[in-house]
Amino acid sequence: MIDQFRELEKPVSVRKRDVVLMATVTSFEALQFPTRNELRQFAELFSPLFHASTEEARRQAVSALSQCPNVPSAVALFIASQPISIAAPFLVSSPCLSDDLLIMIARTQGTAHARAIVRREQLSPTVIDALVGLRHSEPPRDAARAGTSEAAADAGAATQPPARSAHAPAGPAPAKRSSARSAKGAEPPKAGAPVSSSQPQPAAAASVAIDSTAAREEELRDQIRRLAAHVSRPASDRLGLRTITPMQSALLVRFARNREGGAFATTLADVLSSSRWLSERILLDISGRQLATTLLGVGMEAEEAVFVLEKLYPHLAKPATGTTRAEQLWNGLIAVECEERIETWRRADSYTFRPQEQEQEPAAAQPANAPATRAQPAILPTGDTRSRPALRQRTR
Repeated sequence: MIDQFRELEKPVSVRKRDVVLMATVTSFEALQFPTRNELRQFAELFSPLFHASTEEARRQAVSALSQCPNVPSAVALFIASQPISIAAPFLVSSPCLSDDLLIMIARTQGTAHARAIVRREQLSPTVIDALVGLRHSEPPRDAARAGTSEAAADAGAATQPPARSAHAPAGPAPAKRSSARSAKGAEPPKAGAPVSSSQPQPAAAASVAIDSTAAREEELRDQIRRLAAHVSRPASDRLGLRTITPMQSALLVRFARNREGGAFATTLADVLSSSRWLSERILLDISGRQLATTLLGVGMEAEEAVFVLEKLYPHLAKPATGTTRAEQLWNGLIAVECEERIETWRRADSYTFRPQEQEQEPAAAQPANAPATRAQPAILPTGDTRSRPALRQRTR
């Protein structure tokens, strides 16, 4: 690849620039994992060849690079800043354009580039929010038309002839009035006559149009935000979900390191707010899948959860295709399904232990000032109490 770049750096004729440009792009596409030196050489060579080539060769080169995932960021920004007739395929389907780069291009290059970015298959919520904000910041079409009409009216008023003086002859005035009346079809209103209320007011109509457009844009923006938050919820958003605390996570890691199963089961039951029976039932699964489901469902960190699984289940610490079995088990789970399964387990556990809670409810329902009743200890007969009457008879 380096030798090809050196050959392409030699001066060539203008007619051969298109061939050299396409050869450079083809050679770069053939590199699956280009080195840092090759990326730098391609970035330095692409710009002069692109400027020296024809428009058709530029389109072909951009179309070819739009499917390449290893385009340098400088070349990607250079291509995206070209006119929309050339940069459209790259903006629509290039996988090397980051969110920050897309937002910058949409803000600096204009509406045509923003529309091309909208046509991408996958857009992050950040880019969607930025595009909606750009659309919201543009002046409405009705307001632009109203401003154009007002400017035209001001220009027409400035080009009108000055009013006649008081000493000017009034002879030709009726003729001009009649001609104006015949041309317009109606007599213009007098200076002292009030303006009819049925005539539309441009300023009020423009303000109403701006308010309605702003309301629609804001509603669309809120809807897109809700949809984006519903589709891709961040991992830190656990509002309303059962979440493990840092203290509980540290305790689980400590008890797993020391192989203290009883303390681990007690802490796990505290995390789930369930009975100890449920936590022990989860730990009895020697595959480790139920414990992994529980730890993922309560939002435990991946590194700590994998460490716990490997310590409690040694067979999960064995390597498998570059990772361990515990990491494969953890990556194969889905957080939403784990959260639903945990709630199902807790619901079944509450059904199982509800009779005991109902027996304790009458004692808790007593008033606070009522004296507590002490349970009388049951006196069980022992061997000594049974033998005392016999001893008394013998002593007599």
